[in-house]
Amino acid sequence: MKNYTKTKSLVLGLFLMFGLNLMAQDNQQTDDNTLVLGKGLQFNFNNGDYHFRIGGMVQPQVSFRKDSTADANYFLNSKRTFFNLSGKAKKEKISFLIQTDFSLATPLLDAWVAYAPSKYLSLTFGQHLAIANNREMTFMETNLQFLERSLLSTQYSATGREFGLVLASELRIGKVLILPKASVTSGDGRNSFGSSGADYDLGGVKYAARIDVLPFGGFTEGNDKMLADLSFETKPKLLMGAAYSHNIGASHVTGEGHGNFFLYNNLGKNQLPDYRKLYYDVLFKFKGISLLAEYLIGTAIMPEIAYSDATGLNRLEQTQISEYLALGRGFNTHASYVFRKKYGIDVRYATTTREFGANGNSVIKDQQELTYGITKYVQANHLKINASLTHLTVGSNRTLLGALFVQLVF
Repeated sequence: MKNYTKTKSLVLGLFLMFGLNLMAQDNQQTDDNTLVLGKGLQFNFNNGDYHFRIGGMVQPQVSFRKDSTADANYFLNSKRTFFNLSGKAKKEKISFLIQTDFSLATPLLDAWVAYAPSKYLSLTFGQHLAIANNREMTFMETNLQFLERSLLSTQYSATGREFGLVLASELRIGKVLILPKASVTSGDGRNSFGSSGADYDLGGVKYAARIDVLPFGGFTEGNDKMLADLSFETKPKLLMGAAYSHNIGASHVTGEGHGNFFLYNNLGKNQLPDYRKLYYDVLFKFKGISLLAEYLIGTAIMPEIAYSDATGLNRLEQTQISEYLALGRGFNTHASYVFRKKYGIDVRYATTTREFGANGNSVIKDQQELTYGITKYVQANHLKINASLTHLTVGSNRTLLGALFVQLVF
């Protein structure tokens, strides 16, 4: 049934792509309306004062998973099937994005409106990519290098989306570019308010901040929002970032949901732990070379007295909080090189380490991941083919994962 649903998503994406092409043909007589691979179907009005775009992405894949203790499983489906609407009103200084993934049971990913009173300041409200995750998690899925995100990203995040308010700014000191951001969100990830009045938000809000420093100035436009150096930076570019988040009253393993678990005080009332993440990351690019390094520390503030049941019979030890939240450390490094002939090679190594080594029931396990792959860029990141192989080690168990996918962004 699961494969059938994903097959429907793939078919829907393909029909959508052809539909957009037909729409473009119908509008060929209008110079302001164009369909460009990677930029979607674009509409411009009032000499460019109003701009609208319809686009999407499909990622058909063939993959397998082979555990050391089991037979291999094979998959054929669409990993992601995106559809998006975006626009910008130049005079009003307003932009928006609505994006869905029909490969998911709950498709809505992004739905936000932004107001930018100047080029140095913007205010965004709605559901969006979180600012205080690791660098890779701030990349849109169309800009990922491999089919799957790194072990660090998948263990400490889900989709990386949340609902709330983001304030972003830009400062320059000579050639040095400083990009501070701050946000206040629901703390419950995307679709945080549930599907009914009975499924309401839990805990408090989440406060987050990020600061990025670019000592050699900015990257080529958009090149800091992906890993591969497809712009072939002619001068060395470096981005050093740090991010921190404090989620008040988390009830989801990575803080991107609610109601996955409940803890109680001695009066039988719900009391949830605070969840904190601290990230450091570095991104370097120069003449097709790209290097990314990320480090995470995930911690929690556990109530002094907490029970797993409202009756107060099962008191939790302090270390048992790691059985509910993703606590520990993580490291990810990724090296990439793009040849002028539009081929790229990549190597990624990532590890996760649980906070309390003696607790074998922790959400986070001691794991290692080594991934290497090759990419053929037909037209930049808009049309590419990628093949990768991953070695995953969890304790004594070793898993081999392989994937071949085509990415078409329209």
